[in-house]
Amino acid sequence: MQEVKKVTTEVGTNEWQLVVFVLGDQSFAINVDKTREILRWPGVRSIPDAPVALIGITSVRGEVLPMVDLRIFLGIPPVTPMEQSKVIIAEFNEVKLGFVVDAVERIYRIKSEDLDASMTGKYLGDWILYVIKRDSRNVLLLDYEAIVQTISPQLVIQHSGDPGKAVAMMEGVGHPGDYHIIVAEDSPLIRKQVEDALMASGFTDLHICPDGKVAYEAIVREGEKCDLLITDVEMPRLDGLTLTRRIKENPESKNIPVIVFSSIMANDIKNKAASVGANYQVTKPEITQLVECVVKVIRERQTKESEDSGN
Repeated sequence: MQEVKKVTTEVGTNEWQLVVFVLGDQSFAINVDKTREILRWPGVRSIPDAPVALIGITSVRGEVLPMVDLRIFLGIPPVTPMEQSKVIIAEFNEVKLGFVVDAVERIYRIKSEDLDASMTGKYLGDWILYVIKRDSRNVLLLDYEAIVQTISPQLVIQHSGDPGKAVAMMEGVGHPGDYHIIVAEDSPLIRKQVEDALMASGFTDLHICPDGKVAYEAIVREGEKCDLLITDVEMPRLDGLTLTRRIKENPESKNIPVIVFSSIMANDIKNKAASVGANYQVTKPEITQLVECVVKVIRERQTKESEDSGN
C-alpha cells in the first residue's frame, strides 16, 4: 500500500495537486483530494453480468470495493500485465472505487491556468476535461465525476431530488424565478444536472459558467446582478476557492452568498472554503441537498431584508 501524501496549498492560491498515472502510452491525472491510496494489484473476484470495465470486486482492509479497469473503460490497450498493474483507490461522495492503471508516476502541483480547456467538449470525448502541458508532454485530466456516475448510475437516481419540494419550501418567500443565480462548474455532466435541478425547482434565472473566471467577470467586472453563487472547487483559470475569496474581498460583491458544491470535501477543503468566506458547502452529487440549500439561503436573505426594513 502506498498512501497518497498531500502537500498543503495555501488558501485561494489557484493551485492544485494531481496524481499522474499512465494508461497505454498516455499520461492521465486525477485530483489528489479524490484519491485515498495506491495499491499493488490485489486480485479480484468477478461479478456476473457486470459492465465489461467493471472487472470485479476486491477487499481492502475488510472493505469491499468495485474495481474498474480504466484501460478497458477508455478503450486503451494495456501495456502492463494485470498482476503488475497499480490500483488507485478514489472516492466520490463516500463511494469508493479502485481504478486499475498501468503505472502511477507522481504527484504534481499545478496552477489552474495550466489547464487548457480549448478542446473540452469538442475533441477530448466525454471523459476528458482538460489538457495539461507538463514536462514537454500532454497530460489529460479525467472527468472523474462523469466516470463514476457512468459506472454507478444509481448515484444520479439516488441524489436527483424532488422538484416540487423546493417550490413548496419557497411558499411565502417569493417565486424562485425572481432570483438570479450564477453557477460556476466545469464538468459538463454536473453542470447540466445542476441546471436541470434548479430549473425544475422553479429557479429559471440562471447564468451557467464553465469556470470561475467567467463567473468572476460576470459578477465583478460586468456588474451582473447576483443573488447567489454556486461554485465548484476544481476549475480551470480560476478555481472555486480563489473565486470565493475574490468575491468576498470585493466591497461590491462581498454580501453575495456562496455555496461550494464539490466532490472534494475533505476536512482541509471544508476548512479552506470556510476561511475564504463560503456560506455553505454541499457534496456532489447531492442535488437534493443543493436545492434545499439554495432555498435556505433565499429564506435567510428574505428574513434579513424584512428585519432591516423594520428597523
